[in-house]
Amino acid sequence: MTDFDFALGETADMIRDSSRRFANDRIAPLAARIDADDWFPRALWPEMGELGLHGITVEEADGGLGLGYLEHVVAQEEVARASASIGLSYGAHSNLCVNQIRRWGNAEQRARYLPRLISGEHVGSLAMSEAGAGSDVMAMKLRADKKGDRYVLNGTKYWITNAAEADTLVVYARTGDGTKGITTFLIEKSMPGFSIGQKIDKVGMRGSPTAELVFDDCEVPEENIMGPLNGGAGVLMSGLDYERTVLAGIQLGVMQACLDVVLPYVRERQQFGKPIGAFQLMQAKIADMYVALNSARAYVYAVAKACDAGRTTRYDAAGAILLASENAVKVALEAVQALGGAGYTKDWPVERFMRDAKLLDIGAGTNEIRRMLIGRELVGA
Repeated sequence: MTDFDFALGETADMIRDSSRRFANDRIAPLAARIDADDWFPRALWPEMGELGLHGITVEEADGGLGLGYLEHVVAQEEVARASASIGLSYGAHSNLCVNQIRRWGNAEQRARYLPRLISGEHVGSLAMSEAGAGSDVMAMKLRADKKGDRYVLNGTKYWITNAAEADTLVVYARTGDGTKGITTFLIEKSMPGFSIGQKIDKVGMRGSPTAELVFDDCEVPEENIMGPLNGGAGVLMSGLDYERTVLAGIQLGVMQACLDVVLPYVRERQQFGKPIGAFQLMQAKIADMYVALNSARAYVYAVAKACDAGRTTRYDAAGAILLASENAVKVALEAVQALGGAGYTKDWPVERFMRDAKLLDIGAGTNEIRRMLIGRELVGA
């Protein structure tokens, strides 16, 4: 299939080429095992670091490539095309963790944490959600109480991507009341009182580890506060537009992966004496899949460019991932249908694509929350 040229620019095209080659050579051959064994291949992280994938949006002075969110989306798409679960862990590492430290960390924090995260020696994570604070994230209860020159954290976080593998975590905790009583902390896995709790067995995105974080009198130095004290809500909210934009690239990758499998199949599979792709009903199905992919690409790329230009809107960031996530689920379901009985077996990867695609209808803000946000912003309510 010839790709439509979105004219993203020479740099984005170079990132796509290098990411695609790496994903094809190193990630795709592992994708089935990653899913079947719920296995996180940590050895890929330094290899991705050598390509510069972990620090795409980080300034060159801090060891990154100094590029933009458009290039990050392109890399995200190509990684997820090979394995959506690796794409999810990559997005949590490179955007939710690395990019937030790049945006909010002071010079000492950036110098301390970014080099090993960018190189891939360390894995990063971000912890917002709790068992009772998902869509209503500001209802979080993890406490951070000041004790001398330290803060003592008690409580839990839940649904945390990369939790069991992470060396550095951006964690939001309550230091006061209301939205003005949240602070952002940089947590290291070796800190006493910090541990991994329940590991979560997911339907899809297997191999992207998800778990509970437990803080039991975990002492964190005051200098590990990132951003202003009691200003964590602003830190958190400021990153959501970029998170939604970059993670939408996962769904673009899933849709492309579906077409990668379906197009050769319908050309080769014979029924009634001819390829099933010769039937108009099947051609219509392929057309819908293709249009769903490229319409989502157009919106996501446009929002990524707006992020780089400093003119993104919250409702368009939410809109881009809403369109991409819902289209990806439809495309993955059609991919299963196109393969018929074969599509409903473990012998073909489309059933994995279907399971993986559903995650981003829920993660990074549910589609219901996205619609609420978009409507509220447009109406001005």
